[in-house]
Parts: sequence; structure tokens; C-alpha cells
Amino acid sequence: MAPAGNFESLQAALDNGADSIYFGVEQLNMRARSSINFTLDDLEEISGRCSKRGVRTYLTLNTIIYDHDLSIIKTVLDRAKAANITAVIAMDQAVIAYARQIGMEVHISTQINITNIETVKFYALFADTMVLSRELSLNQIKKITSQIEREEIKGPNGNLIEIEIFGHGALCMAVSGKCYLSLHSHNSSANRGACKQNCRKKYTVIDQESGFEIEIDDEYMMSPKDLCTIDFLDQVIDSGIKVLKIEGRGRAPEYVATVTQCYREAIDSIAGGNFSKEKVSAWRKKLETVYNRGFWSGYYLGQKLGEWSDNPGSNATQKKVYIGKGRHYYPKTQIGEFEIEAYSLNVGDKILIQGPTTGSQEAEVVSMMVDDVPAQEAKKGDILTLPVEFKVRPSDKLYKIVKTEFAN
Repeated sequence: MAPAGNFESLQAALDNGADSIYFGVEQLNMRARSSINFTLDDLEEISGRCSKRGVRTYLTLNTIIYDHDLSIIKTVLDRAKAANITAVIAMDQAVIAYARQIGMEVHISTQINITNIETVKFYALFADTMVLSRELSLNQIKKITSQIEREEIKGPNGNLIEIEIFGHGALCMAVSGKCYLSLHSHNSSANRGACKQNCRKKYTVIDQESGFEIEIDDEYMMSPKDLCTIDFLDQVIDSGIKVLKIEGRGRAPEYVATVTQCYREAIDSIAGGNFSKEKVSAWRKKLETVYNRGFWSGYYLGQKLGEWSDNPGSNATQKKVYIGKGRHYYPKTQIGEFEIEAYSLNVGDKILIQGPTTGSQEAEVVSMMVDDVPAQEAKKGDILTLPVEFKVRPSDKLYKIVKTEFAN
């Protein structure tokens, strides 16, 4: 299950093997501030693109809901139902109740904090899929999934309840993401999708009685490292979960492409019986190329305390630098034409081409022509053509991939 914060990320998820995507619409979702988000008018295109690939679509409507929001949630859910969106991810009873009233499938958000089988039984009255609390171990998860099968606990659709957990991406210091720091400090509620990310900053601790100050060296004491389960994904699957969620609706399209691809390959490798340490090492190295705060295994293997990041930003080993924009594509010769607007590009460089329909495509510059003459370098102002195996559109942006300070 891959995140989609915009059409570029949506297409990246589709192209790299997602079985389902989740997204927000305008307001009332937990990434209302950090990602661009779609509009109600985008619902038909989202549904259409995904249905062609057999990919399920989940609308996140999982914030705290106030009285003045009630008419909005009805409008959003009515439009989602009409557009054939598969399900809504919810935490508020008002959203759950109205979705059931109009016959829309409901998935319970992690913000509900489900940690035991009795809570699963209760929400089985309304929902078909449940995201468990992020703080559970794999042993605890296995106990819940086993009881679902043993007691044949079914949702409104008549099928056994499916359990979903987070598999990769940013973690919140608060229990299952319900944090109030941002509300207290900036009157900007994380539980309304407007987190100011207080936890990602560096702090000095002061003893109020003595005035003694402690600065936490090389560690952001409330900023967890990112979750990564690819090392022990076979154990995750053995726990009985049905949906593995990749976090990242606020992340760039290349993040969605890379992470979805790695976990798709890993899941298929486990199914094929050829999951290995060598493959895990290669996947981890690839995951390190996109946004991350360092990796740890969460609470799944029984750790009691978090592992904290050592810097406020990303540890990615690569970054993209804007070079120019797409102009034209010649399908017979598979040649893309670009206008260079910044910096330069050389034969041998790795490039990234992104657009609402193109998604996120990586390639290597094996040859190029500038003004119809073979060249080794293209500079600002040049019209460049080079071979690419996918269609280039005027809405596409061309980036060069370069190494960062975290690269080996």
C-alpha cells in the first residue's frame, strides 16, 4: 500500500507495483499541511488510473472531526462513493457512521490505537480492515491475526478482518501518531493534519531548580529514525498481516517509486522462496538513496525504546537537482527533447524525469545531442535530445541525480 500526495507520486506507485494507494483530499486528513493533496475534482481520475491497473484506492479522512466539519465529510464521502473510491480510512465515529450509511467500505486508522482482539471485534461491526497500533510487537500482532482466523471474525463485507501495519517510513514520537505538541506550541493541531514537527528540532534541557543545562549531543531526542522492515519482512508476513503500509504522502515521487519498488521485489522474493541477505543488503542500499532519517525496526522485534535521528533532515545518499523541462517525444526513435534551464548535464549522468502522467522515471544519459549535434555536455539554454524508453511530456521536469554527503 503506497502513498500518493500528488499525481506524480500516484503514477510512481502504479508503475512500481503497488496493490493499493492511499491519498488525502484537501482538508481533514493527517497530511493536510505537509502534502499538496488532491481536490474533489481529482477523484474520478484517481479512481480511473488505479482501476485500469487493478489497484485499490483508499481515501484518508482520519483527523479529529468537529461539528462544523460534518457537512464537509458528507460531501467528500458522497463524491468518493460516486467516483468508486474503494474505501475510506477513518478514526472519527461520524466519518465511520456516514460511510457505512452510504455503503462505503471503512478501514480503521492507526489513530484509534487498536491493541487487542476485543477492540478488533468491536470495530468489526463497522470496518473490514484495521490498522493496528504502531507500538505492537510482531508476536502481539500474530496473536491478534491468529484469533481473527480461529474465531472467524468478519467485517461488514462478509470476509475475515484484514490487519494492516506500517512497513516503512517516518515514525511519530507520540502513541500511534496522536500528538499535541504542535497544538500547544503553535495552536496548530497535528490531529487536524497541521503538525509543525516540534519533535524534529534540537533541544536543551534545563533543570528549573538548579539552572543546570543539558544539551543532547548528536541526537534529536524526540525525533525517531524511520521505520524499515525489509530486513525481516519474512517475519512480518508470517505475523498474518494482509496490508503493508508505506508512509510518505508528503514525500517526493522518487521516494514513492524507490520504496514501493523495493518492497514489491522483497514481497515477491519471499513468495518465490529466494529471499536472501544479499538481496536485503541491495534493497537497503537503494532505500538509503531517498529521503530517510536513518533506519530502525520499530517496536516489531520487541524494543522498548525508540532510536533517535542524529540530524534534523534527511540521510539520503542521493538528491535531485533541477535541470530543465520536457518539450517533445519522438516515439519511433524513443528520443526525448528537453530544454536545459539550469546547470549542465553530461553523458554518464543519472537523471530523473517526473510529471503528473509520467510519474517518476530514472535513466542514465548514454548519449545526447545538442542542437542536433552529438555532444558530451548540455548547458543552460541548450535544447537537448537523448534516448529514453518512456514518453516525455511538456509537463515533465528533468532532474540530475547527484550524491550527498551521506554517500559512501
